[in-house]
Amino acid sequence: MLHVTQSMVSRFKIFCDPVHGFISVPKNILMELIGTPEMQRLRRIRQLGIGHLVFPGAEHTRFGHALGAMALMQDALSNLADKGTPVSSEESIAAQAAAMLHDIGHGPFSHVLEHTFIEGYRHENMSRELMVSLNERFDGALDLALKIFDGTYERPFFHQLVSSQLDMDRLDFLRRDSFYTGVVEGDVGVERIIKTMRAHPQGGGPDSRIVIEAKGIYAIENYIISRRLMYWQVYLHKTVVAGDRLLRTAFGRIRGHLARDSKNLDGCCSPSLLFFLTNHLTLDDIRREDVRKHFCRIDDVDVMYCMKACMRHPDRILADLCRRFIERDFFRVTFLSDLPSKEQVEEWTDRIAAWLVSKGLSDAACARENAHCYLIRDDTRHLAYEHVRDSVHVLDRSGTVRELSQTAEATTVSSLGEVVVKPFVCYPKEVGLEMGG
Repeated sequence: MLHVTQSMVSRFKIFCDPVHGFISVPKNILMELIGTPEMQRLRRIRQLGIGHLVFPGAEHTRFGHALGAMALMQDALSNLADKGTPVSSEESIAAQAAAMLHDIGHGPFSHVLEHTFIEGYRHENMSRELMVSLNERFDGALDLALKIFDGTYERPFFHQLVSSQLDMDRLDFLRRDSFYTGVVEGDVGVERIIKTMRAHPQGGGPDSRIVIEAKGIYAIENYIISRRLMYWQVYLHKTVVAGDRLLRTAFGRIRGHLARDSKNLDGCCSPSLLFFLTNHLTLDDIRREDVRKHFCRIDDVDVMYCMKACMRHPDRILADLCRRFIERDFFRVTFLSDLPSKEQVEEWTDRIAAWLVSKGLSDAACARENAHCYLIRDDTRHLAYEHVRDSVHVLDRSGTVRELSQTAEATTVSSLGEVVVKPFVCYPKEVGLEMGG
């Protein structure tokens, strides 16, 4: 008979990740956290929301991203230790936990519906509330992780690795999303960036921060450019925008029905989804235990079931919006050089209202009101590099620290420090609207 000794039992659980290879998770609090319902729920939430409806390979989940961020934290801390910055075992585990749990506050389809369910929602706030709840369950094992997450720990460079322009979250999601979408412009040199990170001063005390060695400048510049390209080519792709707005519009219509009659959608929503659609909740409400419990019970499956069920709803507008989403019959998105005039919007509304009547989707009396579900005006905006409040610093060969855009090598970064705003209009492809200009 084989007697298994403690030395023969692996102290790690190995996850095979297509992006980072094999990820080793120690069988301590980290492995216990992975087994919690809060973490396992992330397997049922797609990382890119509806991005898989534009990029067929983008089926990856928030769970894989959470493991990836934790793995990069392992690499970053190992690199800092190799360069002489002391990192204790307790600090390492806490920082890895903070990186892994940073996104547990995301709702179904990631960012798309969060504000629909909770007004003024910020997933970071919910992540923290859930971490506090987990900390109580694990008898204070996440005390240090929470300090790192909050930025209140006495060694602030740990917080930078969790939340900053060069945090493990961003480094993972850019590479991961590039891999699964096939958009090669987002393939960031993550290893190079991590290898050129260091704490300055080296001791990692209260005045220490993460800086990049001069030899890593071009990798950082490429990272910032890649981030800009990924936003316009993936996250704010016009078809992704179309799907986002269609899903939000459908749920806005659903909320309207429920406000008039709470039983209007019996059988169409799970109890927890119904909780968010029938209550007006704000960011302050996430402190309530019932809100957190219901939140942890909803995922992409709840949303998809609701949309499929509402395809049979007697409200022809709602049924059509849901059918369009399920069958990927999205609106057309046209980016505009200028905001449309009031007269132009009125003309567009009239044309869509007439089309709704002709298709039997609306009676003439309410056609203009219903047209607002099919004519959506908004804008997309993105800032590639925040050089004022959250800048990247470079340590040159003389020992001087400079903000990235102030270095001679980073020639393009300064031009990426402005917010780019692109107004757009969504409308049915069947209706030809004159855009003018």
